[in-house]
This record gives sequence, C-alpha cells and structure tokens, in this order.
Amino acid sequence: MNSSDEDITTGGSNHCDHSHGASRSKELVAVSDSRLLWSVILNQMLTVGQVVAGIFSGSVALLSDAAHNFNDANALLIAFIARRVSRKDANERYTFGYRRAEMIGALINLTLLAVIGLYLVYQGILRFIEPQEIIGWLMAATAVLALVIDVATALLLWAMSRGSLNVRAAFIHNIVDALGSVAVLIGAAAIIWKQWYWVDPLITLLIASYVLWQVFKMLPQATRVLMEGTPSDFDLNLLVEKIGKIDGVNGMHHVHIWELDEQHRALEAHVVLQKGNPNELESIKRQIKRCLTDEFHIQHSTLEFEYAGVGEDCEDQHVIADH
Repeated sequence: MNSSDEDITTGGSNHCDHSHGASRSKELVAVSDSRLLWSVILNQMLTVGQVVAGIFSGSVALLSDAAHNFNDANALLIAFIARRVSRKDANERYTFGYRRAEMIGALINLTLLAVIGLYLVYQGILRFIEPQEIIGWLMAATAVLALVIDVATALLLWAMSRGSLNVRAAFIHNIVDALGSVAVLIGAAAIIWKQWYWVDPLITLLIASYVLWQVFKMLPQATRVLMEGTPSDFDLNLLVEKIGKIDGVNGMHHVHIWELDEQHRALEAHVVLQKGNPNELESIKRQIKRCLTDEFHIQHSTLEFEYAGVGEDCEDQHVIADH
C-alpha cells in the first residue's frame, strides 16, 4: 500500500486470552514442584538401578525397560524445568518468553532415545542368534522394585495430573512403565522355572519397538513446533473462509500460523476490507479476534488491514480468499 492508504496493524491477544492465561497460570502454580522433582529423582535412580541389574543379570529386557523408564524420567525432568523456566517473563531478547524450552529438551531427549532404541533392537536380535544365560532372580527382583517405584510415582502424580497437561501425560506414561515392569517380571518367571531364555530378547524387542514408536510419533510434533509449522490438525482454508464471511471483510492473505508451544498458537495476516466506513474497523477487528480465539484457539494474533483494490499487491500471498 502507498502512504495515503489507511494501514492499521494490531497485535497481541484479546481479553479472553488474558483470562485464560491467568487461569492456566493459577493451575500450574497450584501443582507442587517438590512432588514432580521427587518423581524425577525416583525414576532416574530406578533407571540407573535397572541398567546395573541388566548388565549383571545379562537381561537385555531390563535394559530395554530402563531405556523406556529413562525416557519417562527425562519427560518428567523436562516438565519440571519447563514449569520453572516458563515462569520467567518475556524480555527484549525473548519477546515470546521461554515456552519452547520444553520442545528443545524434548527434541534432544527423543533423539537420544531413538539411538538407544535402535541399539536395543540390535541387541535383542543378537540374543536370539546367540542366547546367553540370564540370572532370573536378579531380573525378577529388579522388576519388582521397578513396579513399586512406578506405582509410587503414579501416586505422586495422580493429584497433580488434574492441573497440568504435561503432568497428566507423564502420569499415563508411568502407568505404561508399570505394565512394562510386569512384562519383565513375567519374563523372569519364565526364565527361572522354564529356562526359556528366548523370552528375554522377545520382551526386549517388544519394549524397544514401543519406545521407537513413541519416538517417531512425537519427533515430528517437536520438529514442527521448532520449525514454526502449521499445527497438524489445523484447517487453514477453513479459517480464511470463516474470516471472509465476517461483514466488511473482502478477503485474507499473507496468512502465517505457528505454535509457540503445545498450548499456544499465533497468527499474522493481512485482512482485505471492503470499502466502507472507517469507523467500523474496530468492530471488524474485534469480531475477527473473537473468531480466532473461540473457533481456532489462536490466542495471539497480529493483523494488518488494507482496502480492496488499493495499493500494491503483497509479494508473499500464501492464502488468498475473495468474497
């Protein structure tokens, strides 16, 4: 647009976003950091114990369960660190705050876990080819200890899971950990009473496969957030269509949507207005922001307004809708 045209840019979130954010902050503050920290410590200690027992007993299944537990322990640690870091206010260097600290940690954790998972698959296949003797009682004792710690961690997280999505996910993963410990315990019983050493690599492959499936399911999500990609479940064309139906709106282009983190989305766009009364602009802006918040869960939006047929065309017109 040239300088004589009306060009108004608005940024930030509307009132609904602030009230939602305040409510969310109160929920997070209400959750005890000490409980989460104790859960991290217990699970990290269990991981070390399982690795040591797995090496001495010769059980690759224990090492696989340790890898799975290592993932969940790190997920708890990331949640704990992210909760502390996220309380830091935005500043001149990080104007969006520190929300993506969790995603960076998750990406590192998932990459490391993928390497461990592939190594365990290799070890499981190798144990099928070259079976080794396993100390069943040590394998069983460690599985029982792991089950006790998994249940204790679940009890610590149960009350917290109602106030935090991250903790709720960690709680569910902990239940899966407990089931993995039960599987290892059953395998140990088969080795002690039946000398079925092939059960150990079988459990190893099952647990390692589950770990790798979790990695390849979560890795694209973390990568997409860091690459500022559009949310996977987002219908961009529907958004443009909805905004275009608002009275006074002629179209929408130069649309960019990305995720600040798993709970916060942001948008910037050019909105083309029909030629009319400039006094209606504020009302149109409020309707657009209400639509973005209520129907598309976009809490932060930056909108630039221009009139149809006036000014130069934008070079970067990602989405165009004319009505």
